[in-house]
Amino acid sequence: MKKIKLKFTVNNKPYELEVNPNARLLDVLRDELNLTGTKEGCGVGECGACTVIMNGQAVNSCLVLAGQAQGAKIITIEGVQGENGELHPIQQAFIDKGAVQCGYCTPGMILSAKALLDQNPNPTVEEIKEGISGNLCRCTGYQQIIEAVQEAAKRME
Repeated sequence: MKKIKLKFTVNNKPYELEVNPNARLLDVLRDELNLTGTKEGCGVGECGACTVIMNGQAVNSCLVLAGQAQGAKIITIEGVQGENGELHPIQQAFIDKGAVQCGYCTPGMILSAKALLDQNPNPTVEEIKEGISGNLCRCTGYQQIIEAVQEAAKRME
């Protein structure tokens, strides 16, 4: 299979790679760039474990073909922290509010929350529920996650 050339930016770093045309963005991030914070859950876009931010929007990276990311700006969980490695207010709020339990959904959940707060810095509870609705969590019951997003919004004001 002939490879395609992919140019994109991930976590503010430009990349140029040759990838299989049927490769998913998830596979490129994990296997080619070793950014393993992005998790594969279901592989069919139902669980949100693989959520990344692409051009400002939360997307399921398991549903994005690598070629669709041509020229895109992508943020993974590895790119959320500050320049000196300090936790982002969303990450810290997830810890402080107990919104991290098994942790499998956490990277995708944090990126969905970040995409929401980047577009709407003061969301209502209903808007938070809508913003994280593509992410499944089997551990928290969502209340701690909603509280963490509310707390992060306050901290980011």
